[in-house]
Amino acid sequence: MAHIVVLGAGIGGVTTAFELAGLRRPGDRLTVVSDNPDFSFTPSNPWVAVGWRQPDQILVPMQPVFDRLGIDFLPSGAKRLDCDGSRIELADGKHLDYDFLVIATGPKLAFEEVEGLGPNGHTTSICTTPHAREAAVAWQRFLDDPGPIVVGAVQGASCFGPAYEFAFIMDTELRRRRLRDRVPMTFVTSEPYIGHLGLAGVGDSKGMLESELRQHHINWITNAKVTGIEAGRMEVTEVDERGETKRRHEVTFRHAMMLPAFKGIDALAGNEGLVNPRGFVLIDQFQRNPKFPNVYAVGVCVAIPPIEPTPVPTGVPKTGYMIETMAHAAALNIRAVLDGREPESVASWNAICLADMGDTGIAFVAMPEMPPRNVNWMKKGKWVHYAKVAFERYFLGKVRRGTADNIFEQYLLGALGIHKLRPS
Repeated sequence: MAHIVVLGAGIGGVTTAFELAGLRRPGDRLTVVSDNPDFSFTPSNPWVAVGWRQPDQILVPMQPVFDRLGIDFLPSGAKRLDCDGSRIELADGKHLDYDFLVIATGPKLAFEEVEGLGPNGHTTSICTTPHAREAAVAWQRFLDDPGPIVVGAVQGASCFGPAYEFAFIMDTELRRRRLRDRVPMTFVTSEPYIGHLGLAGVGDSKGMLESELRQHHINWITNAKVTGIEAGRMEVTEVDERGETKRRHEVTFRHAMMLPAFKGIDALAGNEGLVNPRGFVLIDQFQRNPKFPNVYAVGVCVAIPPIEPTPVPTGVPKTGYMIETMAHAAALNIRAVLDGREPESVASWNAICLADMGDTGIAFVAMPEMPPRNVNWMKKGKWVHYAKVAFERYFLGKVRRGTADNIFEQYLLGALGIHKLRPS
């Protein structure tokens, strides 16, 4: 019988574990390793950072869930992965052998690549729920003495949607408090233009998001390299289409949130052929590493090349919908191998996102994520805000139940008139 290990318990990890729980053979052992005892619904972190959610509202303790499913759970985290020996050294010094491994760790947050960036520097973060909790404390201090805000994403970032969301959420909260007139806001991004999103745009994302920023009195700087951050001051170099310096900015702030670039986690290093130079896991079309065929990967930790060259480096986002299809494909392929068959399931790699804007929202669909696309669609409306709230409740409920269904996604795509492409 086989021992299957899932490394990570975020959206990708828990979805993979739930899928495998239903696909494993009698006698197969399934273990999840994580550095956190709780599942956190990351898309809700912007709401936590302004006090619209409390952290415990978006957390699910995973031990009881995994116990019900007969899944071993080790919340100690991983120190080092040895792919040649099919073994994981855990953070508590113990070792765990596996027959199949699914890496679903998410990223390492590369705050160190910009001096002064991050919670240990001079900006806040919404990348994790603990970071969002700290950001909420900083936000309350800011409300007592408001001033300029800077929000955005630094060079190398690949997840731009939450930065736009957070800008509009802060704008909404400040308007509700009648403080917006005291708070100049600047959006600083490595994107070549507003609405690029790491996807070369989706539908009319450029025109729509530029219009929204104007209507909300938010200035912006694109093609931006953040070269240093001090208390209350950010140094930004704006470049032209050739990557040459166009203008230098000194942007002052009283509150700042900048998304960092991502890297692979340290535990994966030292396995030649496993990861690319940034530490992201190399995979084939079946979510399987080419050198280590018993190692699969899903989610943000997966290596995806940039969609196009940009003057300032930008990465490619991985949305929750895409991650779930990766998890489904990986689980099906592991079962295929266990049954003596060749892998054949392929993830859809479609990008679907609900971006909250405080009191309205923007939905976009890119099928496939890499252009040219069969569907290239973006719409705005209050329904998006309510849909994201509904999805939060649905997904947290799914995690608590330990199920791998995708009813909400099917309903949403059906309502949009778009057929879902899910591996089978």
